[in-house]
Amino acid sequence: MTGSGISVIIPALNERESIGQVVASLPWPMIDECIVVDNGSTDGTDQVARQAGARVVYAPQGYGSACSAGAEAALATSDILVFLDGDGSDAVEELPNLVEPIQTDCADFVLGSRIRGGAEPGSMLGSQIFAAHLVGFLLRILQGVRYTDMGPFRAIRRSSLQRLPMSEMTYGWNIEMQIRCAQHRLRIQEIPVSYRCRIGGVSKVSGDMRASMKAAWRIVAVVLRIGASRKRR
Repeated sequence: MTGSGISVIIPALNERESIGQVVASLPWPMIDECIVVDNGSTDGTDQVARQAGARVVYAPQGYGSACSAGAEAALATSDILVFLDGDGSDAVEELPNLVEPIQTDCADFVLGSRIRGGAEPGSMLGSQIFAAHLVGFLLRILQGVRYTDMGPFRAIRRSSLQRLPMSEMTYGWNIEMQIRCAQHRLRIQEIPVSYRCRIGGVSKVSGDMRASMKAAWRIVAVVLRIGASRKRR
């Protein structure tokens, strides 16, 4: 199978232990490129990613900043942008299932749901699962859209992403994308995906209670600020 206009974008901050394996494990025959966005790493993540076959670009710290930089750097010929994390927790072998609804013109945005899929024991904290349910409940009320998760593994039509007025440069970027997709009446699908414990290193969110609380507050703030601003038309 030849390249199908797909760019894979991986934000990465100090993921030296896992990024090489993640990049190498991608289904390369069906993608055009992998962009690793170094988000201020100090451990040589960029070197390992480049050696594994990725194109490396750099962005200021901030998860949303990295995602935005990766989207901007994607090849002009890429019709589909796939986002995933660089810690090895996302099942990259399921990428074909993620992009298939877009390739067949059945969806514009496809979210991989860890809640609906098979999450490996220990891969998600109870607080993460609770947050996913809480955010899903709030968005059903505010936007009338049903999401069960806000995980990183997702695919979106490039032209659709360009329509969204994305502004969140922190961990709220993912949920902002989901809200904006609903507000702009994009065709949304959610599919179950597998989820694993990270290969190595420490999570920037769940690995630290202070960081976890900060990220959770930011996500809820984005839901209330953007989600309540305009309902679907």
